[in-house]
Amino acid sequence: MGFFDGLLGGRAAEFDSGSAATNSIQLTKRHQYVSLTKQGAATGHLRVNLTWQMRTSDIGVERASLFRHPFRALKPPEILGHGQSMVNVDLDLGCLYELKDGTKGVVQPLGNYLGDVNSPPYVKISGDDRFGSASGETMYVNLDHRDAIKRLLVFVYIYDQTPAFDRTHAVVTLFPSNGPRIAIGLDERHPQARSCAVVMIENVKDELIVRREVKFVYGFQGELDRLYGWGLQWGRGYKTQADR
Repeated sequence: MGFFDGLLGGRAAEFDSGSAATNSIQLTKRHQYVSLTKQGAATGHLRVNLTWQMRTSDIGVERASLFRHPFRALKPPEILGHGQSMVNVDLDLGCLYELKDGTKGVVQPLGNYLGDVNSPPYVKISGDDRFGSASGETMYVNLDHRDAIKRLLVFVYIYDQTPAFDRTHAVVTLFPSNGPRIAIGLDERHPQARSCAVVMIENVKDELIVRREVKFVYGFQGELDRLYGWGLQWGRGYKTQADR
């Protein structure tokens, strides 16, 4: 059983998913920012989705084997969804929030801190997907209450004790209620990292800014808290059978 940080210290709901966007904005090291306000996308439900897939072989081993089997270069790398025959990797989606009134906290599956979309913190996670399926894990932010929000840090962490970000193809995608979706790939190689701060959504002078972070850390939520100065109190937490 793995362990990670839990805050010391829901009910199911249906949400609007936002209109389907035919194009997307990729946030990269060179292009780190986008304004939801200037995109006309600062209202309604912002859907935040985490999906991932696993590579069946280590990329370094695969490259070395090309010297012995050069025709393998013509074959696409085998990508599969998470399955029983593969390394057990459980990616979870979470969000540290800070509201304008000073309220701070976390939304995450651990501890059943699922949040609320119609009252503070105006963020709610819909479930915990352990298999990296096509639907993935989803969180909703009610941007109709954007004036109450100061900053939101969306993060991803690995539940079990096996760091494996280098063996996953994880993508966090933001689907505004209007305009193009915003994609952030976790494509940097940090094989020992257990958590990653992915994207910051910040209210700056009444403008909602989305900023790529993609900062990997070797600990869990408590380390992300210290990195961004949230100031919460953390303790060790475990997933119950119900959380799984």
